[in-house]
Order: sequence, then C-alpha cells, then structure tokens
Amino acid sequence: MMEVKNKNLKPVIGNMQTMGHEQVIFCNDSETGLKAIIAIHDTTLGPALGGTRMWNYSNEIDALNDVLRLSRGMTFKASISGLNLGGGKAVIIGDAKTEKTEALMKKFGEYVNKLGGTYITAEDVGMSTKDMEYVREMTKHVTGIPESMGGSGDPSPVTAYGVYWGMKASAKFKWGSDSLEGKTILVQGVGHVGENLVKHITEEDAKVFVTDINEEKLAEVSEKYGAKIITGDAIYDMDMDIYAPCALGATLNTDTIHRLKCAIVAGAANNQLEDEMIHGEMIKEKGIVYAPDFLINAGGLINVYSEINGYDREKSLNKTRKIYDTTLEILLKAEQEDITTHKAALVIAEQRIQNNRI
Repeated sequence: MMEVKNKNLKPVIGNMQTMGHEQVIFCNDSETGLKAIIAIHDTTLGPALGGTRMWNYSNEIDALNDVLRLSRGMTFKASISGLNLGGGKAVIIGDAKTEKTEALMKKFGEYVNKLGGTYITAEDVGMSTKDMEYVREMTKHVTGIPESMGGSGDPSPVTAYGVYWGMKASAKFKWGSDSLEGKTILVQGVGHVGENLVKHITEEDAKVFVTDINEEKLAEVSEKYGAKIITGDAIYDMDMDIYAPCALGATLNTDTIHRLKCAIVAGAANNQLEDEMIHGEMIKEKGIVYAPDFLINAGGLINVYSEINGYDREKSLNKTRKIYDTTLEILLKAEQEDITTHKAALVIAEQRIQNNRI
C-alpha cells in the first residue's frame, strides 16, 4: 500500500495527493442505510468511468484504500486501451446479499447524478444489471444496463474474453506458441468473470483447476466444465503453468510470490500486486511473465464504454481482441528495457495522459 508523503495530512487528502486523485465523495443516507465512497482519479482523457463494488469491508479505511486503488487503476486501464475516459470507482459498504435494496441503489443513483457526468458508474463485484436499472432511474450517468434498455448488459463475459487473449499473448511470448492446450491453469475466483475464463480455456483443452471461497459456486463450475477443485492456501504451492487470479487484489505479495511455481500470471483481478514496485520486481526476478492486470482485464470497460456512443457488440469484441497485440508489445518493451511489465504498461498509459495535458 502506498504511504502518505506528508504526515501532517489526514489519510484521505494525503492518499489522494500521493495517488493523484481529483475528488473523493463520501455518501451517507440513514433512511436506506447507504454508506458509499466515490473516487475520481483523473479526468484528463474524459469523464471517470468505473464500476460500483458492494463489499462488507472490515472498516472504512479498507473501503477507502480499495476505492482509491481501484479508481487509479481505471485511469490507466482506459488510457492504455485507447479510450477517451478517466478513472473512477465507487464502493458501497455492506453485504450485497442481505443489505442491498432497490431503495439503496436508487439513492446511490441520486449521488451519482449530483456529479453531473464527471463520474459514470457501472456494475462490479456484488452488483448486477438489475441494480444498474435502479440506478438508471435516477441518473443517465450509468452503463452496463440491460440490453433491453439499449445497454450492453453484464460486462463480465467481455472482461473474461480480454483476459483470455492476454493470457494467450503471454503464452506466445513465453513459449513461442499461444496455444493453451495441455497447459495447467489455476483460476482463483470463479464469479462471473472467472467462470467465463474457465469456459474459454477449457475449450482449448487446458488442464483447469479452480478455487473460490464460495463452495457452492466452486462445485457448480467444477461440474459444468470438468475443472478440478483445489482449496486452501495450498494453491500457491501447486505446480502449474499459469496462475489466473480472478478474485480480489493483492494476491501477489512477498509470501505468495516466493511460493509460486508457475511461468505466467494472467488474471482478471484488479491490483494483483500488493506493492507495485516491490512485488513487480520480485515477479520479474523469478522469471515469471506477468500480464499487467489493468491491461488484460480492460474488456469490460471497453464494452461499457461503447454504450456511450451507441452499443455495438462486435466492435467491442474486436477492440477487446487487440489486448493480445498490446500485451505482446508491453512484454517485449519490458524485456528490451529490463523493467517490470507493470512499469512498461504504466509508462505507456501515463504518456498518453501526459500528451493530452499539453
């Protein structure tokens, strides 16, 4: 986690300064129980677009840190994908299974609307297209709405599609062939994105292992695709070709990187590196090819972005497939310049933003 440079500043402003945020908005409504944070990182390239995550955080500092890191990642995701968008994100503190209501989502939509289009929301962990329908009743600044309403629907399949092509590009770079046939791949997290990724790699005859904290979903995906279940902390000691983190972030840390026995890390989770500098370098030193998360998981953003100018699914899929070429470009750049792949991707993303500030 990034540290505050100026110790005299409070955690909110200090972290905003360190990470380059423009705005952080705290939302509270006692009637619906809404407790939310909206973070707008950078709007140089356009309005901040990013999904809303509902999660039962242990405390408000964890929620704040999550939304700050996620929104920053969205800035770079949009930039490196060539989209005219800035980075934003929202988190709602609470249990999505028991505390989410129609009234709560509509109230959240009111807060989004007050920002006048500076922030455009979409679905994320703990959200569905139905929730976005409720938000849409209160604001036009929302994407990921159902196809029946002229939207693109659930972006998860397109996110998984992009991760799949990023994984194939990584395989091409590492082994000289992008075929995943016979490769041992562990998918950590089999929610909407993870399950769709399992589908793609199973169709290529990869040897697929799956893990998830949701045992019911894990059993369902295992039976549906013939994937083998692995549980507990042992996943980091498993011999595998590709590790695909598709749950929450920070699974690449000092402990897990030392234990990892894989050639490639390519997954959908945001902020996989607990510390970008330290753990990016550790991955590099181990000779593991790391496909930067904010690049290969950009398919969902590409998909919802297309709603702004009239949704065209085929165009979205075509643009998402280009993740393959960009991944190869970044892996090669990192090798030639002897820098981490995360740094290589960041340089390209930041340069586009800087060029638009001039």
